[in-house]
Amino acid sequence: MAFETIRREREKLLVFLDRAPNLILDDAASQDFISETEYNELDKLQSSKEKMRKLLVKIQRKGEETCQQFLEACSDQNCNPPPAETVSKKNDPENPDLVASFPLNGSKNSEENASTTEEPEVEMMEEDNPDGTVKSFLRRLGLSEQSRRKLTMGEILEIDSESLKTMAPQKLEDLPWHFLRKLIALNGTARNTSLLSKAEENLGEGDYMKDELFSLSEMNSEVSVNPLDVLCAILLSSDSFLQQEILLKMSMCQFALPLILPSFDTSKCTFMLWAMRDIVKKWRPHSLAESRGFREENLVLIPMPTISFVRMGTCSLSKSKLLNEVLSSPQHHHDFFVHRDVDCGNVAREISNGLVEVSWYFPGGRENSDLFPEPVAITNLRGDIESHWLQFSFLTEVSSAVFIFAENISESEYNMLLTHHKLASKCYFILNTEGGKSKEALVFLNKLAPVLNLNRSQLLVKEKNQNTTEFVKKLRSAMRNIVSSHQKVVNMEEMASVSQELGIAIDEDTQDCQNGTLHAKEIIEEIEDVANYKKEMLKLQGDLWRNVAKVEKELCRMKGQADIPAEDYKSQLREKWIKLRVQQNQCDITNGITKFINGIQHLCPVEKHFFLKWMKFSLDHVARANLLRLREEYKEKCRTTGDNAWQLKQLDELISISSLGVEHFMRELGQFYEAEHMMVNEGNMTQSQRQFVHLPRIAADLMLEGFPMELIDGDASNIPLQWVTDVLTELHVKLGGKSRMKVLTVLGVQSTGKSTLLNTMFGLQFAVSSGRCTRGAFMTLLRVTKNLQQEIGCDFVLVIDTEGLKAPELAKLEDSYEHDNELATLVIGLSDITIVNLAMENATEMKDILQIVVHAFLRMEDIGHKPKCQFVHQNVSDVSAHDQNMRDRKHLLDQLNEMTKAAARMEKQCREVSFSDIMDYDPEKDNWYIPGLWHGVPPMAPVNLGYSESVSELKKYLFDFMRTSSQNRFSKDIPQFVEWVKSLWNAVKHENFIFSFRNSLVADAYNQLSVKYSEWEWDFQKEIYFWVSKADTSIQNHSLEELEAYALDKLKIEAYHILDAGEQKMLQCIQNYFESGGESLHLIEKYKEDFIRSAKFLRNHLENYSLNKCQETILIRKGQGKIDNLQAKYLSIIERKVNKLLEECKERECELNSEELKCEFEKTWKETLEELPSTTLTHRQIHADVFYQLRKDLEPRGSELDIATMSLLETCRNYVTKKVSLKGDYDETYCRELLRIINQELQDKDFKKLHITTHFVVDVKYYILQEAADSFQKMHDAFYRANNPHQRLENLKPHYFSIFQDLYYEKDACQKRAWDFCDLCLKPALVDYLYKRLGIDIVDDFLSSGQSIQYGSRSFFQFMVQKKLLEDDKFDYYVKYIKQYEQFVKGWIEEHLLDHYGKRQDLAALEREILSALIKKIKEVLESSAKETVTLSEFLECFCREMSEELVISKDSLDIILFNNSAKVGSFSADVKGFISEVMERILAEQFKINVDIILQTLPFKPQDEIFKRVFGCGKQCPFCKVPCEAGGGNHQEHFASVHRPQGLGTYRSVHTKKLVYSLCSSDVTSNATFRNWDTNWQDHPYKEYRQYYPDWRIQPDVSIAASDYWKFVFSKYNQQFAKEYNALPADLPKVWKRITKQQALESIQEAFNMNE
Repeated sequence: MAFETIRREREKLLVFLDRAPNLILDDAASQDFISETEYNELDKLQSSKEKMRKLLVKIQRKGEETCQQFLEACSDQNCNPPPAETVSKKNDPENPDLVASFPLNGSKNSEENASTTEEPEVEMMEEDNPDGTVKSFLRRLGLSEQSRRKLTMGEILEIDSESLKTMAPQKLEDLPWHFLRKLIALNGTARNTSLLSKAEENLGEGDYMKDELFSLSEMNSEVSVNPLDVLCAILLSSDSFLQQEILLKMSMCQFALPLILPSFDTSKCTFMLWAMRDIVKKWRPHSLAESRGFREENLVLIPMPTISFVRMGTCSLSKSKLLNEVLSSPQHHHDFFVHRDVDCGNVAREISNGLVEVSWYFPGGRENSDLFPEPVAITNLRGDIESHWLQFSFLTEVSSAVFIFAENISESEYNMLLTHHKLASKCYFILNTEGGKSKEALVFLNKLAPVLNLNRSQLLVKEKNQNTTEFVKKLRSAMRNIVSSHQKVVNMEEMASVSQELGIAIDEDTQDCQNGTLHAKEIIEEIEDVANYKKEMLKLQGDLWRNVAKVEKELCRMKGQADIPAEDYKSQLREKWIKLRVQQNQCDITNGITKFINGIQHLCPVEKHFFLKWMKFSLDHVARANLLRLREEYKEKCRTTGDNAWQLKQLDELISISSLGVEHFMRELGQFYEAEHMMVNEGNMTQSQRQFVHLPRIAADLMLEGFPMELIDGDASNIPLQWVTDVLTELHVKLGGKSRMKVLTVLGVQSTGKSTLLNTMFGLQFAVSSGRCTRGAFMTLLRVTKNLQQEIGCDFVLVIDTEGLKAPELAKLEDSYEHDNELATLVIGLSDITIVNLAMENATEMKDILQIVVHAFLRMEDIGHKPKCQFVHQNVSDVSAHDQNMRDRKHLLDQLNEMTKAAARMEKQCREVSFSDIMDYDPEKDNWYIPGLWHGVPPMAPVNLGYSESVSELKKYLFDFMRTSSQNRFSKDIPQFVEWVKSLWNAVKHENFIFSFRNSLVADAYNQLSVKYSEWEWDFQKEIYFWVSKADTSIQNHSLEELEAYALDKLKIEAYHILDAGEQKMLQCIQNYFESGGESLHLIEKYKEDFIRSAKFLRNHLENYSLNKCQETILIRKGQGKIDNLQAKYLSIIERKVNKLLEECKERECELNSEELKCEFEKTWKETLEELPSTTLTHRQIHADVFYQLRKDLEPRGSELDIATMSLLETCRNYVTKKVSLKGDYDETYCRELLRIINQELQDKDFKKLHITTHFVVDVKYYILQEAADSFQKMHDAFYRANNPHQRLENLKPHYFSIFQDLYYEKDACQKRAWDFCDLCLKPALVDYLYKRLGIDIVDDFLSSGQSIQYGSRSFFQFMVQKKLLEDDKFDYYVKYIKQYEQFVKGWIEEHLLDHYGKRQDLAALEREILSALIKKIKEVLESSAKETVTLSEFLECFCREMSEELVISKDSLDIILFNNSAKVGSFSADVKGFISEVMERILAEQFKINVDIILQTLPFKPQDEIFKRVFGCGKQCPFCKVPCEAGGGNHQEHFASVHRPQGLGTYRSVHTKKLVYSLCSSDVTSNATFRNWDTNWQDHPYKEYRQYYPDWRIQPDVSIAASDYWKFVFSKYNQQFAKEYNALPADLPKVWKRITKQQALESIQEAFNMNE
């Protein structure tokens, strides 16, 4: 850049050199800068200034190297630098890099000052010497590090908080990033390099306070940098791929592109061929105007004439500004080239002189307005040709003409042109007369005319007063003549060859690029015919892959089933699928694929990028050629055959076949991987034999490096699930598990700018409808910087681009609407944010797209997923659009509501639903009006600034939304995203999406909620059970008077208080759980009401339970109370008689021995009992009462007999058992209640459809009541024995005799009486308390144990049971599980309880814990009661009152303890306190001897029954296969099961063949099969419409081919045994069932129940 420095600062440099001209001249000669002759010539000159001026000219003519050496020599001289005032002008706006770059020294006087005031200035100037000019400039822009480590696309695309701001740059370091971000966003102001100064920021109301309001202060040069310098600095700091992206975006903005970069600090200029490879242009030459055809080609391959524009010397006429006028249309001016009047264009260039820019003109087929009929390239050299002769020479070689701008032609310039007269291109001179030296210039031009073959037309004179528009017309005319004269036509590749010959470097000549190119060419060279190449090299695609996709969909939809049984048809399809995969696996790896794998596997990352880029360019080139031909064919068919769906389908297939891109090669790898994976799963290959296991890792690397990954294969309309899963899993591993993502997608009609919107928003490179037809969906991963990750709650943004809906090439196809629906459902299901792109021009298409989108959102709402939706209305440029379209938005909302209702009807939903129900939609915030992309008419139109700014606003809004919603909208990580892909795709493949959707994340979230709900439910139940136990004890301690008065009302109030509190606590727990911010809670939001309903249902159930228990206890207590009162009278009589006998015996003279005493006691006892009145307790004959009730019930009925049902018997037996366990007396209401239960059950549809007769009713009631009468009789007999007063007195006789004996012999029996209190009163009460509490505590302990997880939810339980059955492998167990499920489950639970407490220590510890707590309280009450009372009766009364909620102490036993007891309260209390621990140990010792099973059966609260209720649930069974419901809560609205089983296992057999039926209802509901039963009135009904009869059941199709393998394996293994058990013939099972292994069976339920370990 030394040459340019001398030229630009010539005048000031001459001032410095003139201080010591002879010294400078001598030094120049001594260092051979000039020859001896030149030295003598200069030395003769008298004027020192003239001497130095000519010296500089000679130095400049010798080239850049000599200029550089000359300046260094001047700098090395230890003489005085320029004066301070001159050096300070270094920062002058007009001369930013003044001679301060090369300090020149002078006089001795100045030298003395060098070490003082000027020294800092010298250091600064030395930093800016020519060697360091570029480095210094890069350092000023904050790009010094990039000289070593280049900027990459990944860094630019990384999302950070700065990239979301729209602030103007404030310092020089901001400029590169400002330029890049604006350019990536296609913002036309990207080249603006002015800085926002603090003065501008603070400019405001305070300005009026200054003394001078207005001033002429100039802008500081530190805040001004030329845009071209910024561009050159960025390109110098960027890697090849970022350079390519920069030029691509500049091309879209219609900015002139850098063709040749200056040499900077290297010895060569650089030709930017690689950087322009990605640019594709589309135009319509005038030759195709009539047919309205067009051309489309890669820019570097388009041959066209080139016209170059250069400057010679200084010129006041702006060359760049004039070119902009030439290229701009009359309607729209555009600055293609930076010029002095653009923002900061007047700032002197520091590093960009020598830059050659290029722009193009492409015609649009409009002859009246197009400037040229064919494409034309326009180049522009920055700087004087004298300083950049190399670039000028290149331009003359490649151009059809070179226009030289001049204002004055000096003798040296004349000599220069004269010396190089053999120019390769025609020269034109544009002479500007404003400089006043045009006459001298004309003299030289006339001299040059014969040498350069100039004619009059090659001189264009710009007169001083000439209108610029007129001159532009003249220049355009000249250019048209050049273009029309068929001058040389070259493309960029040919230009590159010329540049290479001239010594200009080419950016493609790097080793990395060449290696990548070489590998790509090895593949491309083999491609002659695309269709044949794909057939030979990409064998796994085409028909093979499409057939696999068809089979996979048919497995879900069963449309071709006809009369084939569903399972047979599915087996046939599975066999076909396996066969196709085997065919794929047997294909050899072709040469092309081998080379492709080598390219992406063995090349280093940079070489791999070059390789893939070259593949893309070359394949796109081939695709464009094919599509051009196909478009012509399409036109021809439209003209000749009209709209023919079949032919259009054929054409679509041709388009697919003729399209070839990198994605096809990656797709082939995916298919190899999928086929191999299937072989391993089917056992046909071992893991060690796999060849492609490394491929997902390679694909994951590509995703990390920014390459799009194909999610949906558009050609086959299918997802290679295993491939996608494993690639993304590898990606998750590479990211160290930190892969939280927000997913953003765009939906819209084809060719409405979806991909362009994403590309503009994020700087991506999705295909934008040029070159090849893009089908399917692609995803790109964008990294989020750490400073933003916390704010928006994710590590990455995954952007998914989809093919357009309503694609014209698919519109005529039969399933095009279905295809669009599938695509929309899938991408919306995966999205966190969905942008719906609407083109305002076509209202019909807008309505169609809205219908599809609404359908998809309805589906998402039903599965608990609500993505944010933004409606983008494109091509709306009016500033008042938002206000003007208020009515339109209201109309849009009305349309959305109507469409939502229609979609709900299509999805067979009965509820009334509006659009606002399915998503959070704000018409004001969620509608965006964006202007059209182009500002003008393509192909010469730049991107509309309004478009870029509107897209930036939308982007900012989306990220603001992510910020505000990060707390309540969790980001998916990659495993969760993969699960969504699987479940959504599986559901999409079924016709009925909503009832086919199964997602392990949803299942897991539901199970977690079920587990939590079970915990809350048990806590509530436990509290009520404890209260009922206390209430029961309290009631038994109440007197009859108290019971009659207020006991029940008081208990009700207390119960309601506890119930209300428990219900509110449960509801709050549910609310808190859903507000806790769990990751997947939004997915199960729809189940929230089910659990709230279940909580309220539980409350009602517990209310009925508690009040009924209280009423039953009160009823029993009242019955016992009457007996107790009678007993008390009898005891009073007995005690008086015994006391009287005691007195009589003591009055006798001789003492009686024991035998005599006993004889007297027995005699008195017998006489007393005989004197007592006969018992009022009647011993009843229960059978008579029961059958009396039965006769009354049967009076209105006939007497026919029919069949009975085990279910009814079981229900009635449970009722009878429950009543018997109360240990009360029989009540006639029991029989009436039993008959009510029977009548209610007989009214159920399960009985009605059996056509029951009155005979059956009589028979079943007789049978049930006979059993009940036996049980009730035993119950009554036991009650009679226990409560017969005479019998109770007989039981007390030994105790009375013992007391009588002690009193007679006057023994001190205080301790004995205390022991008797412990043994007779406390011990039975303690045992009773223990048994009441033990059942509840066993449940609590068991559910908190390690193995309780299987009882956490019904799904967990089902999985554990089925897994254990598989491990035990016993046929009888399966039969019991299927036929007697309730008994099986109860038995299973009891077995687990016995195993858990089998060693007895655990149960003993539980018993000790219960009793220890109670004994502690008893001791405390004994102490307090002893202090508060005087007499023993008061003491015992106080004790019983204090312990009335825990202990029920027998009145009979208390009466015995009080009978003639003279013990002191203190000593009695102390003795009891001493004995009580021993009593507890005895109880525990006795308990330890009892078997656990006996204890479990004896407990009033049976833990096995409570646990059974947890896992048994609602008890409903599938209407077809009888599998139990697994839904959580007690009052859910829908029943479901994870796995259904063949119906033959539930005893179903064919009416005709008597063979077991093997169809699965989970398959039938997707097939064409029908069913008939009592519910359908024995009319055939389609399985697909089963919800018409069973609306509360959700039977979901199998999630995969192998989902039902468990029951298929069981059926296959025990086919013969099941047939024998069910008195049927064995089923003719599909052969494929017999190949299922035990391991595959286990894996199937692991998948079905989401239990993969």
